[in-house]
Amino acid sequence: MPEHRVASQEEWQAERDKLLAEEKEITHRGDELTKMRQELPWVEVEKDYTFETTEGTRSLAELFDGRSQLLIYHFMFGPPYEAGCIACSSITDTLAPNVPHLAAKDTKLMLVSRAPLDRLQAYRERMGWEIDWASAGGTDFNLDIGFTSTEEQLKPFLEGEIPPVVEQMAEASGTDPKGYVTEVPGLSAYKLSDDVVYRTYVTTARGLEPTMAYYFLLDRTASGRDERAGEPHWLRRHDEY
Repeated sequence: MPEHRVASQEEWQAERDKLLAEEKEITHRGDELTKMRQELPWVEVEKDYTFETTEGTRSLAELFDGRSQLLIYHFMFGPPYEAGCIACSSITDTLAPNVPHLAAKDTKLMLVSRAPLDRLQAYRERMGWEIDWASAGGTDFNLDIGFTSTEEQLKPFLEGEIPPVVEQMAEASGTDPKGYVTEVPGLSAYKLSDDVVYRTYVTTARGLEPTMAYYFLLDRTASGRDERAGEPHWLRRHDEY
């Protein structure tokens, strides 16, 4: 006998219809939140940041590549890393194929990290991604929006018991826990209007779940994510499974 509750088709359909009504409520609420995001005020980016790219040193405005909108995924790949974060790599597997579709809607999508450009490009080639990747290692770009942690911010965390998953991810990236958690994943959005760059949106943590397509799919299976505390995390780079 299966471990889970079993019902007739009619009983299942009745419960599925009830669940569908709940799902539609979430969908409509999501539409409302999207409208609220778009109504957020813009903040002018007054600091002059520079980025190292394959086309040379570029300003934030130049990263738009002639488009009016810019989406940046802040990929965890710090100066001491030997390889990109596994979770960020899984996210980029989802992001990269969307680059041309977003470009068709006047939006540039790219990655930014603090590691040297040559290391970023080598990893990008290994992963086979068609997405631009710039280094912000010589600037406070990530720090200013909370995607780089200071030693003072990390002190309470590092003085406590380091979660095994952090040690696992740090080792997989070729660094130690401090080097690993100094970087913070995130997504930031920008608008270029009359030659002025404005920041329009920022998110991190579970706000990034829409970029993790595998979780959306697993959430619709019987076993779900099946991630248990204390067990090694199941994620790997796509060339390591």
